[in-house]
Amino acid sequence: MSYIITESQDLDGKQDSEPNQINKKKPLYKILYVQVLFAIVIGVLVGHFYPSFAVDMKPFGDAFIKLIKMLIGPIIFCTVVSGIAGMQDAKKVGRLGGKALLYFEVVSTFALVIGLLVGNLLKPGAGFNINPATLDAKAVMDYAGKAKQLSTTDFLMNIIPNTVADAFTKGDILQVLLVSLIFGFALSLLGKKCKPALDMIDAASHAIFGAVNIVMKFAPLGAFGAMAFTVGKYGVGSLGPLAKLIGSFYLTSILFVFVVLGLIARYSGFSILKFLVYIKEEIFLVFATSSSDTALPTLMKKMEQLGCSKSLVGFVVPTGYVFNTDGTSIYMTMAALFVAQATNTELSLTQQLAILAVAMLTSKGASGVQGASFIALVGTLAVVPTIPVAGMALILGVDRFMSEARALVNMIGNGVATVVMARWERELDTEKLKVIS
Repeated sequence: MSYIITESQDLDGKQDSEPNQINKKKPLYKILYVQVLFAIVIGVLVGHFYPSFAVDMKPFGDAFIKLIKMLIGPIIFCTVVSGIAGMQDAKKVGRLGGKALLYFEVVSTFALVIGLLVGNLLKPGAGFNINPATLDAKAVMDYAGKAKQLSTTDFLMNIIPNTVADAFTKGDILQVLLVSLIFGFALSLLGKKCKPALDMIDAASHAIFGAVNIVMKFAPLGAFGAMAFTVGKYGVGSLGPLAKLIGSFYLTSILFVFVVLGLIARYSGFSILKFLVYIKEEIFLVFATSSSDTALPTLMKKMEQLGCSKSLVGFVVPTGYVFNTDGTSIYMTMAALFVAQATNTELSLTQQLAILAVAMLTSKGASGVQGASFIALVGTLAVVPTIPVAGMALILGVDRFMSEARALVNMIGNGVATVVMARWERELDTEKLKVIS
């Protein structure tokens, strides 16, 4: 039996009502990832030939992202609460949390180190010879103001919402996760007394994923709007001056996925290439929208259908979206070195290690903030005052083109992490996993 999500299945794994339709493939134009890919191509063409019109398409992309983010909070709440309540073992949840955080920290730190090594090896900023005094520092000031707020205490305090409702209205994944954990533990401790509440949450999760199915039908329109705006606003020509930085970053991201995550996947018993094919819809969607959030609902469901337990998926994926930011980690150390090299700022090994240490926190502390990676990078550069923050203006214009790779690596890394954690916890259906082994 094949366990790949067939085109005749929805996100809940339900098949079409007519048995004779189950084995029939849908026409290409009805397949979601084909529609998204076509929309991306059209978006690039419109952005290139009709830039003014393309910029006006931005609301389509923004609206789709907002629709998805609108559902993320309820999805996390329902899956985490029902998962933990179903475990009925607080020690198991604690053990899973400890293992997940350890894995996230090790892999994301490895990504930071890789960004640092590649930045020193390829030197993407060498030869720019930029005088910081000639740069427009005003463009960075808005981000700098937000970056100053990213302290350890603020980050920890921000995990706790002002009210339960505030966690959902803000859309902060970590706050929603905290509320979900507390409710999940409460239902688990109360047991049978709260079975009606648990049944209601379980039913609500089916309704929410039904809503995701409806929203995903607009994915091609969202992909078109986002891609048309990016190309129309910045133009492919804007990549020229910073092509070495962008090329180095994309190359490093690809190598990280296929070498680092590939080795982790192979060790865990599956092929990274087949895994990427399995989540191709999510890859195209994230690439078009430059947001990993757009893939969170369907990624969670696909991880379940791949054989990972529902409770584990509900805990690992949302937590990983905050703490397992591999793409952001690569970007931060590489971009920091780029600014230093472009402005002819010499960095000692101690200073580079200081950047690495601070980035371990700031790469996670900016989660959920618009322009999070850029804000986190500005905050990280503050640790080495000799690097002119105004140098960030060099990257600001092309940051949008690097955000696709950041979001993709973040999303793929969390998918791989979920399968790895499921295997460690022995909550993985290996027969289902064989489809991508």
